[in-house]
Amino acid sequence: MEAADVVDISREAIVVLLKVGAPVMLVALIVGVTISLIQALTQIQEMTLSFVPKILAMMVALVLFLPFMLMTLQGFTERIADRIANIG
Repeated sequence: MEAADVVDISREAIVVLLKVGAPVMLVALIVGVTISLIQALTQIQEMTLSFVPKILAMMVALVLFLPFMLMTLQGFTERIADRIANIG
């Protein structure tokens, strides 16, 4: 395996990491900003108020995006296995 192969695998791993993590993190970001705006408008400064809706939204996002996440990870794993099989 040469340095170019390692760079390609690393680059692809980073892209897969972003594809798998981004949907849930974006949902958490949107819910967090929305709750922060509501807290600022109503002047309710309860710290724990943001946790429950954010956790619920992330769980719903995980359920919705899980097929996409699994397909992405499965495709990456298959490509890595093919590279390993083609080395020898």
